[in-house]
Amino acid sequence: MTNHTRDSNGPIFCLGTAFISPGAEAAMEQYGVGPSSPLNRHQRGNWGQLPPADARTNARSLENGLSILSSYQIGQGARNWIITNAQRTATTMLLPNEY
Repeated sequence: MTNHTRDSNGPIFCLGTAFISPGAEAAMEQYGVGPSSPLNRHQRGNWGQLPPADARTNARSLENGLSILSSYQIGQGARNWIITNAQRTATTMLLPNEY
């Protein structure tokens, strides 16, 4: 996995309504991480640690209006995903095992 950073000066797509799963909320609380920073990174095109193929998929998704995925390490052995739907009406933070 590679840390893919494209951070622009501002948001590059709309998040819609943000949701957080119970598992992601508990993990973030356990590690003292708030949702704002990962959501801001996601919206600015910093996909976190994704395989190169997934980062390329995100680039195509921006052009073609498909869903967007980011993956961030939030603590030792803990990771959360952020997924924005294709319609850009909802963004969900969740643990990989909750997908």
